[in-house]
Amino acid sequence: MSIAWFILITCLLSMIQSFIFHKWGLVGLQYNRFFNKKTVFAGEEIEMIDEISNNKLLPLPWLRLESKIDQNLQFARKQDNSTEELSEEFHRTLFSLLPYQKITRRHKVYCNKRGYYELKTVSLTLGDVLGFGETFDHFNAKATVTVYPEIIPIEDIPLPSHSWLGNIMVRRWIIDDPFVNAGVREYSYGDSMNSVNWKATARTGSLQVSKRDYTSDHHLMIYLNFDETEDIWMPIQNALLIEKGISYAASIAQESISKGINTGFGCNSYLVEPFGEIIENNVKESVRIEPKNGKHQLTQLYDTMAKLSMDRSMSFKRFLLEDMNNRLNTDILIITTLLTANIQENIRLLEVQGNKIEILMLTDQLNDYKNMQGEGGYYAQ
Repeated sequence: MSIAWFILITCLLSMIQSFIFHKWGLVGLQYNRFFNKKTVFAGEEIEMIDEISNNKLLPLPWLRLESKIDQNLQFARKQDNSTEELSEEFHRTLFSLLPYQKITRRHKVYCNKRGYYELKTVSLTLGDVLGFGETFDHFNAKATVTVYPEIIPIEDIPLPSHSWLGNIMVRRWIIDDPFVNAGVREYSYGDSMNSVNWKATARTGSLQVSKRDYTSDHHLMIYLNFDETEDIWMPIQNALLIEKGISYAASIAQESISKGINTGFGCNSYLVEPFGEIIENNVKESVRIEPKNGKHQLTQLYDTMAKLSMDRSMSFKRFLLEDMNNRLNTDILIITTLLTANIQENIRLLEVQGNKIEILMLTDQLNDYKNMQGEGGYYAQ
């Protein structure tokens, strides 16, 4: 066989195999991806799982998957001390599949920041045996994860020195009502004899005392102010400080609900798409969750805080004004970087209606807070 025929046959075979892979390479190919957890706290690690199946006789010599991943979902192999900030990055992975083979890969992902992350599509590139041709396509491969705010120990939160928040948490557990019976428990040293439940003692064979419920029925609302200036059209400059405020709010909510206190949350931001509602003129609805207790309430608070946009729906002054007719006899904790005269005036109006309000100022330095704190939790003006 002459060299010319060899080259011709080689070229012909190359074209045939390239045609085969181009026409049937993607047939019978299935891809799926998901996270092993739907929710996670900031700073924790999860797994993103790729599953790909080649449901045909034709083997696939190489297959490249590529998708955009938010930089706050950091793959383990890329963790470093880089200070560069990118809104998103590409994640690429290569596969080689035999006929009717399924491959599952697990990627460890570090969740740097609270938020709602949705992966939508993946780009697929398929090559032939000789690498002469490539076929491109897109797969819908939706995967979502909700990253809750970082939880900070309550003792690390710079609450005002005369905070009533700690007091109501203590009172909720140490002041009981002698007229409200909440069951029985075993006798403990120090219990008075007139609290002994003789019927329960006779039934169980051991000394039992009546357990009392609590008269305290506090309702705590935690408000977070997203304003940095009075100009709501200005973009937020210090997002890290607002993120700290969100973590404070989540941590305080966890502590108060664990103490049996009905707890709610509100802020003058809005939820990211596809969540939240538009009320009018493309203005998005602010966030308010009324005080309740229990695990479901805490989960709802976490989920809402995770999905907050780093933007504002209205000024905090207007946000407080909307509460004037609806907020009565409520303990309110306001977390804010800004305390203007207009905001203070609305706070006083809320106090006139029987609400008890305390301010937690957000600062970059804890010492700034201690030096500037005034009476009642307000900053000295």
